[in-house]
Amino acid sequence: MAAETIFPSSTTSQFWSGVRLAIPATLAAGPFAILYGAIAAKQGLSFFEIVLMSVTIFGGASQMVGVELFGQRLPGWIVVLSIFAVNFRHVLYSAAVGRRITHWPAWQQAVGFFFLVDPVYAESERKIEAREEIGFAWYMGMGTLVYLTWVLLSAVGAGFGALIPDTHAIGLDFLLPIYFLGLVMGFRKRPLWLPVVIASGVVAVIAYRYVGSPWHVSIGAAAGVALAAALAKPHPPADPEPDEAGAAP
Repeated sequence: MAAETIFPSSTTSQFWSGVRLAIPATLAAGPFAILYGAIAAKQGLSFFEIVLMSVTIFGGASQMVGVELFGQRLPGWIVVLSIFAVNFRHVLYSAAVGRRITHWPAWQQAVGFFFLVDPVYAESERKIEAREEIGFAWYMGMGTLVYLTWVLLSAVGAGFGALIPDTHAIGLDFLLPIYFLGLVMGFRKRPLWLPVVIASGVVAVIAYRYVGSPWHVSIGAAAGVALAAALAKPHPPADPEPDEAGAAP
């Protein structure tokens, strides 16, 4: 009923289609949200601060980096730059998806960029590849479920995280990398997929060794982008329109 109030009845099915696609993402990210809440609570953040960070930032990896660095009493600018390094991939996400949603009103584009997290980007890319239009209702169906689940389970982690003696020992922190690997494998049929993935991974490992975390994330991504740009074949020029072809020079 709520979806029908927000969206016209003709697009309600698109909204619920987006919700269904978001279910695997919420199952994968759920334990990570609980882990974030638990670690943030152990770092001394209040319940309100933990939930507020999820509500306003809505960035799992960046929130984890933030709370870890808060506990080290580092200068604020280092924390900000570190979070930027982790979230640099969202600049690439917005560049890829933004040109496909220019027909949306400005306020919808602003909301859409806020909800442009990894699973939403991955499914949007699949629509782009299939030459399907990215509708706002479908997009919000995905984004809303992922967002609400993240905020709710962050609160669960903040409230009950003390019951988990060692979050790393039981492997909760390993679930999200597995999910990211699944996202990467979903694009394996694309041209240049394997060399780009190898280049990104190798450079990220080297950067982790000699530069450190979290900068290796952005450095690895930049290496993959650079290789893809270097190997990409230019598109052939479009054929002239009939009237232009027959026009005198």
